[in-house]
Amino acid sequence: MKAQIPKVILGLILISSSLLMIGSSFNEAATMDELAHIPSGYGYAKYLDYRLNPEHPPIIKLLAATPLLFMDLDFPTESTYWQNETNAQWDMGRLFLYESGNDADAIIFWSRLFPILLALGLTFLIYLWSKEIMGQWWALLPTAATAFTPNILAHGHYVTTDVGAAFGIILSLYFFTRYIVSPTKKNLIYAGITFGIAQLMKFSSAILVGHFIFLILIYLFIDILKNKGRSLSSISKKFFSGFGELILIFMIGAIVIYPAYLLTTAGYPPEKQLADTSYILGDLEDGPCGPVDCLARLTLWGADKPLIRPLSQYALGLLMVIQRSSGGNTSYFMGQVYNLGNPTYFPTVYILKEPIPLLIMIIYALYYGIYSGIKGIKKRKTRFLDYLKTNTYEVSALLFILIYVAYSVSSPLNIGVRHLIPIIPLIYILTFRGIKTCTQESFYNKNIKIALISFLMIWFVAGSLLIYPNYLPYYNEIVGIDNGWQYATDSNYDWGQDMKKLEPFLEREGIDKIALDFFGASSPEYYIGDKFVSWHSAKGNPKLENIDWLAVSINHIQNSVNPTAPGYTRPPQDSYSWLENPHSPYAIVGKTIFIYKL
Repeated sequence: MKAQIPKVILGLILISSSLLMIGSSFNEAATMDELAHIPSGYGYAKYLDYRLNPEHPPIIKLLAATPLLFMDLDFPTESTYWQNETNAQWDMGRLFLYESGNDADAIIFWSRLFPILLALGLTFLIYLWSKEIMGQWWALLPTAATAFTPNILAHGHYVTTDVGAAFGIILSLYFFTRYIVSPTKKNLIYAGITFGIAQLMKFSSAILVGHFIFLILIYLFIDILKNKGRSLSSISKKFFSGFGELILIFMIGAIVIYPAYLLTTAGYPPEKQLADTSYILGDLEDGPCGPVDCLARLTLWGADKPLIRPLSQYALGLLMVIQRSSGGNTSYFMGQVYNLGNPTYFPTVYILKEPIPLLIMIIYALYYGIYSGIKGIKKRKTRFLDYLKTNTYEVSALLFILIYVAYSVSSPLNIGVRHLIPIIPLIYILTFRGIKTCTQESFYNKNIKIALISFLMIWFVAGSLLIYPNYLPYYNEIVGIDNGWQYATDSNYDWGQDMKKLEPFLEREGIDKIALDFFGASSPEYYIGDKFVSWHSAKGNPKLENIDWLAVSINHIQNSVNPTAPGYTRPPQDSYSWLENPHSPYAIVGKTIFIYKL
């Protein structure tokens, strides 16, 4: 009976996490990216047509849209945005959700069920990995951390790709590491299949290629160092065998990817795919044939070829991500507005958006790991090699974290801590693995350490429950839970989720007309009818048109009133210079819509 208790606790963790995400979903309007992802997924599921949102793989969106097939919905395929435009994802989203007689809130709610299941799958996967290296009782700690951290509770119930990417990447890491530990044919096949699944979640999963190469090199070198008597031919054979099997894993992954793209392009007319591909790639078709340009030309060539065009559509998405990542994005961070990124962005937002109890445990585990590492340097080299050989899962997780952090810090695309979600659960695994080792080293301090860990976990879980349902704008007590907008916005704080809360505020205040500058995907007309006039800074003070109230999303405020970083210019008319005290509103709707009485 005692052996079943961890499973019962695991079940309670999963149920509680799911209820928090479902409840949060009821309270929120569509977030920015959902306006594009939901109609795209419906197009894949019902029409097998991939003309919308090719910059992300199809699986998450397709499965999210599956419940919609059982609803009586009007999808505007007769619209010019579907028939004639290229990748008109935002316009199709607006038409589908808000202007075709459909129940937008019902569509959004049912579309979010699969992402919630995916988030629960990620939590369960963390339990499986953790149980492998620390037993079923200790495995509950990183599992609970994953289930209740605000970052995953927030993004786990949106039709977006970040939590799905984390699931695919960690699933692939787990099975590839299992193959390294036990290189059987079965484990090789599993590693290949899960690698393919990861690539179908998000294109950033391609970073696994580098990780796999590094990891296999590490263990090939360990094998050589521990068997110094081997001949050169034996070593060469080992290397060729290892990398041959790695190529086989990638090939199996490609076999998994192909049917998904074959299915979702089956109803996509070849001539339309060719025209869309040509329009999107633009200048990449011309000029000297570098790696990206050559891939672009191959992509265009294959866009209307019967068996090749699924691969062409995959390559198109990959090229779009390369273009998007190198271009940066306008974002507010720590008092300035950037468009090409800041290397301190991701470390800072992670520290400010991670609950303090978890930060304490992470810092302690990091200190313990560094301290133990320094002590280990004084030991014999063979002992270090033995550690690497017997702790493959930990080495794999740590290596991936280091590679991913290096990639993220160098990226100019600074739009949210959500891009770190693939490594956050791995950090939890390593943290509690280190804490377990430290706790068991000294019997005298063991009870004190366990009591402290229990206190920190209770603090953490209680904190997550108390901030329900406001998980997206959560910042920790270092800056104040309601003050996060002063440090970084966009998907860290304001993604348009509070639109449903504006109409009740207008009713309470008796406001018949308000000027609105809204950052988000929702349709103000759908939620507040004719009570608003669309506004922006350059239109001047609404008071001049006899409108006494102004509502502005905090994301727009921060991007408008704060100084710009070197290299980025903002037109003077977009700075809300006429608005007095923009950071001192009359009221705040939800956490993100600032209301001004003029």
